[in-house]
Amino acid sequence: MIFESLPTTPRSDELIDKAFSRAARSGRAKQNKLEAQQSMLQTASNILSDNLENVVVEWPDFETVDPFYYELADAIVDVDEVRKSLSEIMWASRQVDNIAREYQPKLRKTDADLARKHRKQAFARMASVVEEVEDDLLRIGEARDALKGLPDIRPDEPAIVVAGYPNVGKSSFVNDVTRASNEIARYPFTTKGVQIGHFDRERIRYQIIDTPGLLDRPEDERNDIERQAVSALEHLADAVIFVADASGECGYPIESQLELRDAVKARFEERNIPVLTVCNKSDRSTDMEADLYMSVETGENVDAVLDAAADAIGFSPDIPPSRNE
Repeated sequence: MIFESLPTTPRSDELIDKAFSRAARSGRAKQNKLEAQQSMLQTASNILSDNLENVVVEWPDFETVDPFYYELADAIVDVDEVRKSLSEIMWASRQVDNIAREYQPKLRKTDADLARKHRKQAFARMASVVEEVEDDLLRIGEARDALKGLPDIRPDEPAIVVAGYPNVGKSSFVNDVTRASNEIARYPFTTKGVQIGHFDRERIRYQIIDTPGLLDRPEDERNDIERQAVSALEHLADAVIFVADASGECGYPIESQLELRDAVKARFEERNIPVLTVCNKSDRSTDMEADLYMSVETGENVDAVLDAAADAIGFSPDIPPSRNE
């Protein structure tokens, strides 16, 4: 996942202490006092400039990030603010380098005492620059902590999003069709773990995703961040399975379930994403119109639902041409 490997972001005081302590060690290693001042300046500037630059380059380019992850990140941390902070940190890296370049000639043809004075001036200016981006470093560190735990969903693999009110059997369905322990990941804005499973059809791997807290209640009950997260799912989903329960055991009347279905359908069909209505617990009731009927408990028509979703997606992997073509 693109945010998982982001390194820890240093605080400004940590970075300054690291640079200046190593600079002092490098100076003590020199016999010539003038060379010691030059070495200290170069060591400190390298550590500060390189570490600040590394904070920036380790982040992905948001211009090329998949729309799913872009909108998801934006819902959590405000991408524009992150980009501004990254820009400020890169500015600081370049400023430190410029300060070093400005003072290097001053430390070459002078005596050791004046060189020490110039080096201390350079250190003070470098520290001031790093302290100026203290808030930006904190913001990037907080953003990294918020994003690193996002679920590992691959936008290049076909994805089926499961929707429907709570207790209709969504999680049981995802568990059953994947027949394995699924990944449980957490969005910062959901109270339950996002369940992600996989299944294969005709040598194609499909992702199947249940997102409790997002697509299990009406639009007007979601906050702004949750609405943006749903918008992110629109970029990810290749098909939606809306699971309903006609038996009444879920605690929601059929009319309310179908109203939610219609809202989900209207939203996803704007992007031409097919939405299949599936009546679960068909061994207890089929008293509703649906595209398919199944019972996860008995296993009835579960595979047929997967086949229908795969057919609705119509995914064709890129197969390299044979040498004879």
